[in-house]
Amino acid sequence: MIKNIFIQHPIHESVVFGALLAIVGGFLDAYNFICRDGVFANAQTGNIVLVGVYAAQGDWGQALIHVPPIAAFVLGVAFVEWTKDTTSKFHMLDWKRIVLVIEIIVLIIVGFIPSTFSNLIVTVIISFVTSVQVSSFRKLVDIPFATTMSTGNLRTASHAAYNAFTKKDRASGVRAARLFAIIFFFIFGAFLGGMLTFSAGIRSVWCAALILVFAVILFKGEGK
Repeated sequence: MIKNIFIQHPIHESVVFGALLAIVGGFLDAYNFICRDGVFANAQTGNIVLVGVYAAQGDWGQALIHVPPIAAFVLGVAFVEWTKDTTSKFHMLDWKRIVLVIEIIVLIIVGFIPSTFSNLIVTVIISFVTSVQVSSFRKLVDIPFATTMSTGNLRTASHAAYNAFTKKDRASGVRAARLFAIIFFFIFGAFLGGMLTFSAGIRSVWCAALILVFAVILFKGEGK
């Protein structure tokens, strides 16, 4: 089964590539939570719930504070689609590599933003970046997955594991192993992000940018 996890497939759909992005996803969630007022920037479910909760309490100021990260996430999805269409029209380099480079540049800039600056602005930036990442890389070999959140991965992995054990389905076992590996690397990314953020502060985000550089290098040899 372990051998089958690393069968030949496009680099950007491989377990190794997905693991690098999952590390970045976990890292950014931990980084933003520690450095930027205890807010998660990757998944928007919490922000959507808080908009409703504060609105129900009549606290429209707090409700509106949670809207910008949601809007940034939506813009990230739109940006990926625009990049995809533009690069196709002008026969430019693979759009997936382009969005990775943009993500690296943005994270380097975030590392220069001091803690005295508005945390909401930084959260919006990271929400945009994670939206771009999760919208660009959505397939792990032959199954959908996410690199900036784990709930969907956990559900799919659990379902595949159930089929593997109850139906003796080898393919489901391989899928479960791949997804649990991605979840592990997301946790590792959060661990790494927590350690480095506590020790290096706002500039620790450059480590996430460095990991993405390795992803670009890994991606370099793949054809369009």
